[in-house]
Amino acid sequence: MEQIAQLQRMLDASSKVVFFGGAGVSTESGIPDFRSTDGLYNQKYPYPPETMLSHTFYRQHTTAFFDFYRDKMLYPQAKPNVAHKKLAELERAGKLTAVVTQNIDGLHQAAGSKQVLELHGSVLRNFCESCGKEYPEEAVLNSIGIPRCPCGGIIKPDVVLYEEGLNQEILEAAVQAIEHADMLIVAGTSLVVYPAAGLIRYYSGRRLVLINRTPTSADSEADLVLHAPVGEVLGQLQVN
Repeated sequence: MEQIAQLQRMLDASSKVVFFGGAGVSTESGIPDFRSTDGLYNQKYPYPPETMLSHTFYRQHTTAFFDFYRDKMLYPQAKPNVAHKKLAELERAGKLTAVVTQNIDGLHQAAGSKQVLELHGSVLRNFCESCGKEYPEEAVLNSIGIPRCPCGGIIKPDVVLYEEGLNQEILEAAVQAIEHADMLIVAGTSLVVYPAAGLIRYYSGRRLVLINRTPTSADSEADLVLHAPVGEVLGQLQVN
């Protein structure tokens, strides 16, 4: 396939690759994405997912928030797929300088990636809002109703809810990585969630690659576009 060959040539010519990924990176691990045909946006709940995953809903309907969160946001059985593994391999080879991700599943780290910038936090980290004690995913997953610390505080997932701002340090680190990249691979994201989607404007190089099952608003700006599953594409690359 000529597109894969072109992608390989671009990769071979690069030494500071940054990967920017969204939900489509983890769908091959069995985690549904928000906007796919079988994703959360097409399932029936009393409220839209954007509402149930908002800061306001978390405060006003805390029990319902955690019922939804446990049911639809936690996938402890999920394992890294070929895309996660290939990115870890590229990092070990000194090719990849950072993974910038919108995902909260921790699968990049599970695959061995070290330089991971989690824009929206992680389900693996949770903390008591009262005393600050940290808790693993199991503390929320195995709870009933509202998970609470022995001190009485609510155990809140360290994820960025709708209406909440991104962590500025992580956001700035992502901007720095993208600005200094000589190749930017944007994959598995529809590029509609801001401010994360605006990050690609910080890339000024000539190797902008978009990998997504469906077209995005940035396709016309890319040097190479592949409409295919992320793992299917990355799995064909050789790390030289």
